[in-house]
Amino acid sequence: MPDASLSQEIRVPVPLGPRAYEIRVTSGDPGGCGPFARSALDATWAGKPCRAALIVTDRNIAGLDSLPACQAALERVGIDGRTMVLPAGEPTKCLDSAVQLYDELIAMRADRHTVVVALGGGVIGDLAGFVAATYARGLPLLMLPTTLLAQVDSSVGGKVGINHPRAKNIIGAFHQPLGVSIDTETLNTLPARELRCGLAEVVKYGVILDAAFFGDLETRAQSILDRQPEALRTIVARCCRLKADVVAKDEREETGLRAVLNFGHTVGHAIEAVAGYDGAFQHGEAVAAGMVAECRLAERLGWIEAEVTLRLIRLLERFGLPVTISGLDPDRLLEAMSRDKKNQRGKVRFVLPRAMGHVELTDAASPEDVRAVLTALCK
Repeated sequence: MPDASLSQEIRVPVPLGPRAYEIRVTSGDPGGCGPFARSALDATWAGKPCRAALIVTDRNIAGLDSLPACQAALERVGIDGRTMVLPAGEPTKCLDSAVQLYDELIAMRADRHTVVVALGGGVIGDLAGFVAATYARGLPLLMLPTTLLAQVDSSVGGKVGINHPRAKNIIGAFHQPLGVSIDTETLNTLPARELRCGLAEVVKYGVILDAAFFGDLETRAQSILDRQPEALRTIVARCCRLKADVVAKDEREETGLRAVLNFGHTVGHAIEAVAGYDGAFQHGEAVAAGMVAECRLAERLGWIEAEVTLRLIRLLERFGLPVTISGLDPDRLLEAMSRDKKNQRGKVRFVLPRAMGHVELTDAASPEDVRAVLTALCK
């Protein structure tokens, strides 16, 4: 039985009309994903008759308790899970991996009542979600994120996709899951570097939407680094609520509101593309450096005082995240940024802070300003 003092389940709704779903946040209750999955499936025409699942995971998870716990939890609610184990890492998020999953679904005679279960981090969630969105024009999808980055960001909101060798996430779709089940106990086995990468996205939410939350992170940094269950549940649930609110207002990035979630990502994605997706910078590290660069850009525009950037730098450093990069060419970063999905009419657009807790999408930064910021970042 799970320890009641640890689990203390939190439910976060994502109100999207007929595509609405819940995010379940708990600690130390791996079996709870079964009843949660059954309830979410039974609420839909595609899921109610579901008796088969393709569980997509990676080699890191395959050696841990999370996989057998997931299989057993699904079996207890009448779902037979077939597992596909893929290599870990960003290079897996590619078309070749998608084809492997399509082949597996065909081999198991999957139909539109077969659920795809994404058990892993952001790479697995994005890839499995993309396959679920495109096989048979849409299969039910259940997200079981096991990394902090996936729990607070990529598993929520329905953006799924794969990388092209020259552009990250450029091939994708919007495909909302039936539900997201988060057990923060999976973070206990997460390498310290992976935890830090997730904290970059956590910090991002404070800068873009919630100044008070940013202050809480400054105060509770040590308890978060110590992986205290209550601290982890609190920050995960808060990030999920903030993202759910944005997604509910701009599900498919049609009004521009959802673009606020890309703070730090214009520069961050460029860092990843130039360094290589299996290179020196993981996603959270690239985003951390990208947030600093984009704050510096906001300073040059006169939007914020230097103190905002300094607070960001101090918190990122407290969490062990990079605030500068080295070994990359600013010109190559500029070229990579020219392919960003937010761009319009050939102009690079950034999400920049106006104040702690508030950001705006803009193309006001001149090429000279951008080059100066990137040159300083690369030093």
